Amino acid sequence: DHTLLKPGATWPQIQQLCDEAIANHTASVCINTCYVKQAVEYMAGRIPVCCVVGFPLGAMDTASKAFEAKTAIENGASEVDMVINIGEMIRGNEAYVQDEIKQICDLAHSRNAIVKVILETCYLTDAQKKRCCELSEAAGADFVKTSTGYGTKGCTIDDLKLMRASVSDHVRVKGSGGIRDLDTVLAARAAGASRCGVS
Repeated sequence: DHTLLKPGATWPQIQQLCDEAIANHTASVCINTCYVKQAVEYMAGRIPVCCVVGFPLGAMDTASKAFEAKTAIENGASEVDMVINIGEMIRGNEAYVQDEIKQICDLAHSRNAIVKVILETCYLTDAQKKRCCELSEAAGADFVKTSTGYGTKGCTIDDLKLMRASVSDHVRVKGSGGIRDLDTVLAARAAGASRCGVS
């Protein structure tokens, strides 16, 4: 997923991102919601448009995340990368976390969009990461994803291995955050990542 999520990103930079994605046959372009409609029109079906929801903190309420996801999908996004409520996960409110993921997944799937659930692994214990993966699968997620790139640490190979082992073959794994060269992409693939988010 060719990614540009910086707060200062301009439309000409998003256009360049789209051109690079087309030239390099990436899985998608991953952008903030404000550019989704323009990017979908510019892409004209050549590359899927992915957007982030509740990004990068995950601390918005569920209704706000659902509204953001709905708007993005109505504007043509075919993939949604949502950030879990990290604080609720840390305090052990698993029902909240699973319900929020399910609401986004139900909404997205009703419109033929896929959902990647961002755990932000740097803030979680291994046990919490495993449970997040299990909750995500139970809620209907298509992917579990390591990081936003805005936390204290990005993707690690150990996290990818843990996440791959924590979901069934029906759920894919995406590594993101700090993936900057081919060797890291290949290592992530070997650890079980089906996709990598790369800026």
